[in-house]
Amino acid sequence: MKVEIWSDFACPFCYIGKRRFEQAIEQFDGSVKVKFHSFELDSNAPKKADQDIHDMLAGKYGITREKAKAMNDQMTIQAKEVGLDYQMDTIIPANTHDAHRLSHYAKEKGKMAELTERIMKAYFTESKHIADYESLAQLAVEAGISKDKAMKVLESDRYSQQVRADQEEASQIGVQGVPFFVFNEKYAVSGAQSVESFLQVLHKVGAEEQVTAKKTEWCADDDCGSLDGNK
Repeated sequence: MKVEIWSDFACPFCYIGKRRFEQAIEQFDGSVKVKFHSFELDSNAPKKADQDIHDMLAGKYGITREKAKAMNDQMTIQAKEVGLDYQMDTIIPANTHDAHRLSHYAKEKGKMAELTERIMKAYFTESKHIADYESLAQLAVEAGISKDKAMKVLESDRYSQQVRADQEEASQIGVQGVPFFVFNEKYAVSGAQSVESFLQVLHKVGAEEQVTAKKTEWCADDDCGSLDGNK
C-alpha cells in the first residue's frame, strides 16, 4: 500500500497526525510504503520571526495572547497523548522552505523519513531554529546524511523546484490544509485523525488490495484469464 503525506515542519497537527498514523500502522497487518510531500503553510514567513508562537497565533486569528497560549497549551496536551513533548513556549517560528529543500535531497539518499522526523522533533520539542543552515546540516547528520553535502544543498537553490512541484500537486488535488494523506492515489484523509480512524482506512484499502490481487489477470501464450478461474 502506498500512502502519500503532505505536511509542513512547522505544523503542530502534522507531527501529531504523523505519530497517530504510525501507531495505526503498528496495529495493521500489511505493508505500507510512505512518501512525504512538501507543503509550506506560509512561504512568506521570515527566516526567523521576531515574535514567539503565542503572539504569532494571536495576530493570525485576531485573538488575545492569553487565548492563543491556551490554544497552544491544548495542542501540547494532544501531543503528549501520542508521546510527543511539545515545548510551545520556546519554539522558534521560522520559514520552512530550506528544510523542505533539504528533505528532497534526503529523499535521494533514502533518508527522507528519518530527516522529516528529526526536523519535526527539533522544532517542536527541542526549540531548534530549523531555518538556520548550521542547525539543519547537523540534523541531516543525525539522519544519516553528510554534513558537507547537506550544507552545499542549503547554500544553493537546489530542490526549490521540487518543493514547488509538491505544492502545485497539492493544489491540483484540492489540499487546503495539512496533514493530508492519500492512500493508493484513491482515498484522501485530511487532518490529524485518530489512530482508530487511520486504522479503519488502512483496513479498507488493504481489503481492496486483496480483492484486486485475487482478480489479477494472467496471460499464457494464447489465453488470458483471472487467478480465481473466471474469464
